[in-house]
Amino acid sequence: MTLTRRSFALGLYSLSLAACVGGGGLPSGGAASSTPAPGMTPVPNPGYDAWLAGFRARAAGRGISDATLNAAFRSAGFLPGVIERDRNQTEFTRTLEDYLAIAASDERIAKGRAALARHGATLRAIEARYGVEAEVVTAVWGLESQYGERRGDIPVIAALSTLAYDGRRGEFFESQLLAALRILQNGDTTPSNMTGSWAGAMGHTQFIPTSYLEYAVDFTGDGRRDIWSEDPSDALASTAAYLSRSGWRRGQPWGIEVRLPQSFDTGLTGRGRGQAVERWQAMGVTTITGARLPDHGAGSILIPQGAAGPAFLIFNNFNAIARYNNAVNYVIGVGHLSDRLRGGGPIRASFPPDATGLTLADRQEIQRRLTTLGFDTGGADGVVGARTRAAIEAYEAARGLPVTGTPTPDLLRRLRAG
Repeated sequence: MTLTRRSFALGLYSLSLAACVGGGGLPSGGAASSTPAPGMTPVPNPGYDAWLAGFRARAAGRGISDATLNAAFRSAGFLPGVIERDRNQTEFTRTLEDYLAIAASDERIAKGRAALARHGATLRAIEARYGVEAEVVTAVWGLESQYGERRGDIPVIAALSTLAYDGRRGEFFESQLLAALRILQNGDTTPSNMTGSWAGAMGHTQFIPTSYLEYAVDFTGDGRRDIWSEDPSDALASTAAYLSRSGWRRGQPWGIEVRLPQSFDTGLTGRGRGQAVERWQAMGVTTITGARLPDHGAGSILIPQGAAGPAFLIFNNFNAIARYNNAVNYVIGVGHLSDRLRGGGPIRASFPPDATGLTLADRQEIQRRLTTLGFDTGGADGVVGARTRAAIEAYEAARGLPVTGTPTPDLLRRLRAG
């Protein structure tokens, strides 16, 4: 996959959703905060200063003016919190069931429908220009920043320069820093307004600087491609432009839920194993309701949680979303949320129990019972994150049990027993 927008950050930032959500909660933060997070205030660092002197010379050689450099770095500096976050990334491997419990939660669906109503005229105008349905653009917006509520408040120039100086992926982050400086030089925004994630993803739909330069558009016609503004118009149009140039086909689904026959050869599943719909039909594959498959061209079948879980027949538009973020769960999350926003129902097939034998309903019950007992899990979405594990540990310690922090059938039995 060509590195665009922010594929580098699949495990870094977004999902905000996939990587940062604990049991029942979403990360805090919005467009801006008056109090910087710990480690996000510049501190003296002679090594950074020496690196910056060399970088300024390289940037000048790439056409960045002294005026742009002076303005960009007037308040920028080394941010130790950025390095700490980069070093302490946790690999989360959410199941699709857990992912959708967050991505298509009742709250996110309700907020998405409200956003559609609030920005309907703009979204329909964007759809008319770029050919990407309003619900799809809104779904990306919802997953990337909770409809603009969590756009990130870390100064992008400081964050990218810190990461470029650190050197672990210095070449990549220096290229992003140069792109960010070009954005400033073009006049699209100011250094103080250019905020985002600790890894440099920006705005309502989390573009990295190089992808911004390639895909962002000025939909409002004010001469600036402003993805940071409270007005999301440019950001939403830029997302539609990105998907359009990635091959989106208006009026076609990303995929549909299907039913596989018992004798189905699961070795035929997976991305890149496309077959004509007639061939899938001949093998006994139907829609989830048992109807004939619609023909939207060749499609592949995915079974993200194995043969015991839901199955999907995916089409060309799946690949267009994957250009935005290549993670399978993310693509299904965007697709399914967009379906829910236009009135579709939840996934019909059941998900298999987790490795300990618990279902999503079981995990939700554990969270509710722990919270009732005073061990707050932060919500009851059934997704086991840091707060749920901490609540389990506190309960186990209080009851004199081995402290594991792990939800199990035995824990559920103890909680039910009182």
